[in-house]
Amino acid sequence: MRTLCSSTLISEVLVIGLAALVAVRLTDTSATTIWAVSGTAMVLCLLLCGLVTRPGGVQFGWALQIALIASGVVVPAMFVLGVIFAGLWWASVHFGRKVDEIKAAHAAGAAAAAP
Repeated sequence: MRTLCSSTLISEVLVIGLAALVAVRLTDTSATTIWAVSGTAMVLCLLLCGLVTRPGGVQFGWALQIALIASGVVVPAMFVLGVIFAGLWWASVHFGRKVDEIKAAHAAGAAAAAP
């Protein structure tokens, strides 16, 4: 699960950075405010890469997805991108857990077969 979720989060870092560039040009909000908020979100994404398998990590990821969707208030395209990334987050968590279960079953079978 960690690999899939981290890949999604790293992609989000890039999208948030690019959205900040757009927001600086298209809104009346100060560049300092935009970069403070975007920079914080980017750092949170990077930190979450390491915390995703810990208790509450996935829930924190969902909160981040909701915040990304809400950023559409400033850059309307982020409504669409936020929904896309929320879908990717769901897929990363869902299929990542399945992969982890398959790996655990395979490891248990290999351990049982070992003399």
